[in-house]
Amino acid sequence: MRLRNVWVGAFALALAATVAACGGKQETSSTSAEPPPGATKVDAATAGEVSGTVALDGAAPMNEPIKMNADPVCVTKNTTPQFQETYQVADGKLANVFVYIKDGLGNYIYDTPTEPATIDQMNCRYHPHVFGMRVNQPLQIINSDPTLHNIHALPKSNKEFNNGQPIQGMKMTHTWETKEVMVPFKCDVHGWMNAYVGVLDHPYFSVTSKDGKFDLKTVPPGTYTIEAWHEKLGAMTQSVTLGPKETKEITFTFKASGPAATD
Repeated sequence: MRLRNVWVGAFALALAATVAACGGKQETSSTSAEPPPGATKVDAATAGEVSGTVALDGAAPMNEPIKMNADPVCVTKNTTPQFQETYQVADGKLANVFVYIKDGLGNYIYDTPTEPATIDQMNCRYHPHVFGMRVNQPLQIINSDPTLHNIHALPKSNKEFNNGQPIQGMKMTHTWETKEVMVPFKCDVHGWMNAYVGVLDHPYFSVTSKDGKFDLKTVPPGTYTIEAWHEKLGAMTQSVTLGPKETKEITFTFKASGPAATD
């Protein structure tokens, strides 16, 4: 325990120095771009909706237990046994699945949100576990715990970053410059902490709730590839054709050992 305390203290000082060097507030990798020629906005008067459910066929594996005894703060914040959030299943419906339009949107343009997306390090977990946001939208990173956290993003298309937050209440902001599904986060101090973000250049994405439901609103008429992504079960797609003002409901069914085939 003594050696760990020395290591954590040294790590905190190193991360704090990194934070100070970066100003501790803003980490930005965004670029502005002109709309492509012929780009148009979606006509809300003709837009429709794609909604549905993600189900799990078979028994979900047990979520791995989490041992937090290396950090007294984490132990204090969690008085009941903790488990990973990999498989969140209720009545055969699967939560924490990222559902989005993968292809078919063509030449539409969309306003970039100014309201930030948020990921909070609270009770020694990332909140939310799975979420979506937009290219060039601010991501606010918060440490709500009185202990050292760091958020280490491991993208493939965007720039990797690793920010330390040794002080409770610290906040930082990051933006992404290109779309990517999905970007994993991890904490190098607390190895059980993990999260995923889908970064898109359009607003048509959703994360399934506890009842496995998702909803994509104000979708223009067209034919689309819809993808459902799960951190362990992989990804599967369906093709949907949507007419003016039409609403369609679809179901994705993952098998417990992997994604079910779709036509």
